[in-house]
Amino acid sequence: MSNTEILVKELTEKYGKNRDSLLPVLQGIVEKESYLSEEAMISIAKELDLSAAEVYGTASFYTFLDTIPRGKNIIRVCKTITCHMKGKDEIIKTLEKLLNIKVGETTHDNEFTLLTANCLGWCHKGPVMLVNNEVYPELTPDKAVEIINSYIKTTK
Repeated sequence: MSNTEILVKELTEKYGKNRDSLLPVLQGIVEKESYLSEEAMISIAKELDLSAAEVYGTASFYTFLDTIPRGKNIIRVCKTITCHMKGKDEIIKTLEKLLNIKVGETTHDNEFTLLTANCLGWCHKGPVMLVNNEVYPELTPDKAVEIINSYIKTTK
């Protein structure tokens, strides 16, 4: 039995084996493994007696449930109209230049993935970015660089 299968069993014991358990189990896998592998989704489908298509459909619907490997640090920049009007495009351009990647890509060292998100719930303090689970409101390009540089320093 693989580590992923063991983790799925542990999560289904914790959350149950019914349809309502699917989302917490998916979230538990992402928390431990940082993304949902095909193996994990098939294992979840077997444990919860669901189709693999249903598991994948749920996983791919939610922005924060990644179905492909991502970097150690996931940067999400809010792309709502409010953040757009407050300068999110400049933030994205600055991050792309700093990390030498485009939105949707991961750095070669697998330290950072740059994504956009539909809404982070901080419209009154935009533009906003989320790095892993930490919210950074009222960004400027310089502030965004300073924040990412602090993550770079902690990884070296």
